[in-house]
Amino acid sequence: MLAVVVCDSTFGNTTQIAQAIVSGLGEGVSTRIVSASAALEASFGPPDLLLVGGPTQRHGLSPALRAFLETLPRGSLRGVRAATFDTRYHMTALLSGSAAGQAAGHLRQTGCHLVASPESFFMERDVPPKGEKRRHELERLEGGEVERAVEWGRRIAAQVQP
Repeated sequence: MLAVVVCDSTFGNTTQIAQAIVSGLGEGVSTRIVSASAALEASFGPPDLLLVGGPTQRHGLSPALRAFLETLPRGSLRGVRAATFDTRYHMTALLSGSAAGQAAGHLRQTGCHLVASPESFFMERDVPPKGEKRRHELERLEGGEVERAVEWGRRIAAQVQP
């Protein structure tokens, strides 16, 4: 079984989640992690499993992930099993938005069969000294999120493997 993980990551946190998910998929799954920008130029046939993830930015998809998803023609991935994930601040998605939710909508239009609900992994928000701007490059995943991503990968694998 081939799983392709397409992700965008500005500061490495989403890539860390993608790697943890791959770890959870297990050894029986051949995996390939591709950045969203590289996926625009990559040539590979439809995988058995497509995982798409990125940071939630401005209540939605990052520009690179949006560009990738918009290149996928309607109905082009009919029957491909898929799941989406994002990294975002720990608050209701009504306030923060969710890249995973928006990515899931794009994948449904391509004909993908979503095997799990969109999943969010949470970031610790930087609290800068008074008067300074938030330093996004210092923000890290909340404790336990990497382990939760491994477990999510295990659940996905159990859904798709015979």
